[in-house]
Parts: sequence; C-alpha cells; structure tokens
Amino acid sequence: MSDTKKIINIFFFLLFFSFIFLPFGKEIKSQEKIEEVEKPILTERDTVIESFGVDLDIEPKETYYMIITAYSSTEDQTDSTPFITASQKHVEDGIVANNLLPFGTKVKIPELYGDKIFVVEDRMHYRKGDYHLDIWFSTTEEATNFGVKKAYIEVIE
Repeated sequence: MSDTKKIINIFFFLLFFSFIFLPFGKEIKSQEKIEEVEKPILTERDTVIESFGVDLDIEPKETYYMIITAYSSTEDQTDSTPFITASQKHVEDGIVANNLLPFGTKVKIPELYGDKIFVVEDRMHYRKGDYHLDIWFSTTEEATNFGVKKAYIEVIE
C-alpha cells in the first residue's frame, strides 16, 4: 500500500473514532440542568402566547350562530383546483369557508374547538347562504365523520 493511501486510511480512521469518543454538543453544567427542570411545561396555548404575543382572551368582535359542516380537497366537493382556496391560498389545517365574512377573518368555534383559531380563506356555493361555515379537513373520511353541527362562532379579527 502506498504512503498516500496509508495516510488517507489513518485520517478516516481517526475521523471515525473522534465521533465516537468525543461528546456531541456542549456539556450541560449542573446549574443549567436545575434551571431546565424548574421551567414550567408550557401548554400549546402558553406557547402561542409566549412565541407570538397573541392574546387568546380577547373579546370577540361579533358572534354568529351557524351551521357548521366539513369538506376536503376533492373535485366533487370543491372545483377543478381542490387544493387552492378561493383566496388563492393552499389548503391547510385551520382554513374555513364562509360567504359572509371577508378573506383573512379569524374566527373561533369555542363549543367545538376551544381556543383554536380558524381563518376564512375559502367560499361556498351561494345556496349555502351566509350563516354556514365549512371546515377543511385533509381527508374525506374526517370530513364525513365531522357531520353537521350548529354552534356559535366568534369573530376575533
């Protein structure tokens, strides 16, 4: 074996074992461990408030009693572009369709989802009227299982 190959083999041998014997990342000192344990476990709500400064206890601007149904991204429930909403956004969890409220309106459905915030980004067929809210689900099965409900929605923004 040539000297160059020996040097390369030794280099890779040392590199390989350096990953095994050297610690990954910095060592946590005892005080840091104590501080980590003493930190309270944040709920999803606390995380949102702490991360984004969102106040989830704001009073609703308006409240409506609506029929609430569900839909998924299939052409028979939407149109030829089932993954694009009427506001030209890609569908995602938290999107709802409604004909009364403008695009971007944030709403809550406390009776069904607590403090979860939904955003109006889609429209429904005009025959559904203004007091009907349609929640997007990723699968047809989830949408079917949701069924039809009646609940108050709170407009928060």
